[in-house]
Amino acid sequence: MEIEFLKVGESPTDVATSSARTCYSGKGLVLPIESAEWKRKPELLISLLKSGHHTVFQHSHITMKISGISRHLIWRLLHSHNFYSSEQVSQRYAKVSEDSFYYPTAEWKEFYLERFREYEKLSELLEKPIREVLPKFQKKSAKKKAMEIARYVLPQGVTAYMYHTVNLITLFRYISVSQDFPEATKEAKEFGELLEKRVLELDSDLKSLVEFVKREKWEFPEVNLEGDEVYDIVGNLDFQISANYGGVLRSSQLLHDSGMVGGFSSKSKISLSADAQNQRHRRSLGVRPLLEKDFREEFYIPKILSGEILDFYLEAHQKIYKFFKSQVAKIGFEEAIYALPNSHLISVFERTDWSSYHHKAQMRLCYNAQEEIFDMTYRQVEILREKDISGSEKLLPPCGVRAELGIHPICPEGERYCGIKVWKLDFEEYSRKI
Repeated sequence: MEIEFLKVGESPTDVATSSARTCYSGKGLVLPIESAEWKRKPELLISLLKSGHHTVFQHSHITMKISGISRHLIWRLLHSHNFYSSEQVSQRYAKVSEDSFYYPTAEWKEFYLERFREYEKLSELLEKPIREVLPKFQKKSAKKKAMEIARYVLPQGVTAYMYHTVNLITLFRYISVSQDFPEATKEAKEFGELLEKRVLELDSDLKSLVEFVKREKWEFPEVNLEGDEVYDIVGNLDFQISANYGGVLRSSQLLHDSGMVGGFSSKSKISLSADAQNQRHRRSLGVRPLLEKDFREEFYIPKILSGEILDFYLEAHQKIYKFFKSQVAKIGFEEAIYALPNSHLISVFERTDWSSYHHKAQMRLCYNAQEEIFDMTYRQVEILREKDISGSEKLLPPCGVRAELGIHPICPEGERYCGIKVWKLDFEEYSRKI
């Protein structure tokens, strides 16, 4: 047996052509260099793309460094599917700067500056009450946790920088759908055009393929779903929870077992900010309706807010929605979308298998998880237990699973340990900490 890595920077079209030719080669692997000048390369590639034989385009992965993209376009386009790897600057723990905004028009400058000032003020107001409820060894993190909550008043127009990796066929889909996207329309078109420019700089032989995908027809799905918090339950969780589930590699995602057979659907009402975290669980596939079709002036209110701080938060949202509605009248909903706050509540419909949900439950039942997603996941597990779904008692935070399996350290978070021996608590004893 031999294994050899392809050189970084191999031409995507040479790799796609060679992988296709290898399928019918009786003389061993066809190397990329052998396809570089092969006369039939253009003809083969376009025929494979047109006929839907796309696996050859999935061997080349492209890692992008992206900056100046709005949080909304990241949520709606880049993270709304399961064919990517992405690391972006965190709003939870990295302070937002006042020049990190996407401008639909110059008129938005004062709106953005006011939101930034509210974000800074709320961070300042929250630091003391948060410090008071934190365990002693975590009090030094009060400032960051205050920023985590204060970010709810920030709008969707805040920009981010990130690393984003996709395969070639996903990149083609981006270029295709970005031409006439239903939200953040102008920005999506700019993104698609810049993506096309960069990919042709990488490999000019992709030109005919890019021209083809730009002519592909597509429609944003109309969603008309109804459901309770947890529904369409199939099977149960009564399968062996082994080291595959307790180890940090989560080998259960590779070594599939009977947990893949069943699962459930759910409907959740969470903020845009929380869903930006939630959608990273790419094995729990989600449907997110167009916001204009599902619009209500509703927003999340963190539990810790009270008194004058709550009044400040509510007043900020009154101003945000007032500006948003004025911009809908001027530039349309699809561009006014940037004014919606992180706290804006949306409907999310998800379908997950038991094995994938076991992983998600571990991550989101941890006290280090974002408060909203913790609450959403806790409620889902609570319902599954109420419905007597066999094995639902095994849905625990990572420390609970590792304690049952005898894996040490029991808490894998290291210095991020929450300070509470959660694995010794009954499920009903959980009380959400900041």
